Amino acid sequence: MKINEQTKKLDKIARQVRKDIIEMLVQAGSGHPGGALSACDIMVVLYFSVMRHNPQNPQWRERDRFILSKGHSCPAMYACLARAGYFPLQELSTLRKLGSRLQGHPSKTDGLPGIEVSTGSLGQGLSIANGIALGLKLDRIGARVYCLMGDGEIEEGQIWEAAMAASHYHIDNLCGIVDNNGLQIDGTIDEIMSPNPISEKWKAFGWNTIEIDGNKIEEILEAFAEAKTIKRKPTVIIAKTIKGKGVSFMENAVEWHGKAPSKEQAKVALKDLESS
Repeated sequence: MKINEQTKKLDKIARQVRKDIIEMLVQAGSGHPGGALSACDIMVVLYFSVMRHNPQNPQWRERDRFILSKGHSCPAMYACLARAGYFPLQELSTLRKLGSRLQGHPSKTDGLPGIEVSTGSLGQGLSIANGIALGLKLDRIGARVYCLMGDGEIEEGQIWEAAMAASHYHIDNLCGIVDNNGLQIDGTIDEIMSPNPISEKWKAFGWNTIEIDGNKIEEILEAFAEAKTIKRKPTVIIAKTIKGKGVSFMENAVEWHGKAPSKEQAKVALKDLESS
């Protein structure tokens, strides 16, 4: 498939996934739209272009693994999994409801196919990804591990312990992604605990670093392709994104980190996405 055709296809899927996110959250009455919308393009590219995986065999030994360290952005992952065929689309409407497999953070123990680990306690995902990636190497399985983190999350000290370990052990089948939307639950990352300059910090810890616009499909594709060529060191993609991407009143608005839209707001959001 030519790159422009592939980009158009992935853009279309991303638009639909964003609609799914809004519809899921308005039905749930709670959740985290901002970070799910900002990271949507990254997850769509992973699930529909980059990763080797099999919805009919979620435990396929040779599969690539995706770890959503910023677990509160799981509506985007759930929508990708459903649209990839892991479970029926109708189940998206059960988000955050009693007895649902679609919990407010990814839960491995609730039996939802496609979930590798339970996440959401911020800062832990990269350590888990390290262990999985090392295990794959020891078992001589040529699969890759992708770990998506938030830029507020990388204020956690455990992230940097894991970053140091990944470099030390030359974990080149690991690719980290930082969703750099500039906002966290209670303000901007600069106000709360600035991790800047982000790229330079990862470089200092021995990582190959790629900086992109994380809401442009073509740049995301190119970054993942480059990451696969890097040997003897892990790669991190610093993806500059817009929190609430695609919804006019949510974009770059910190108050939409963790609240669901009303029915009227959802109508406006879906109209925005339809015309985008």
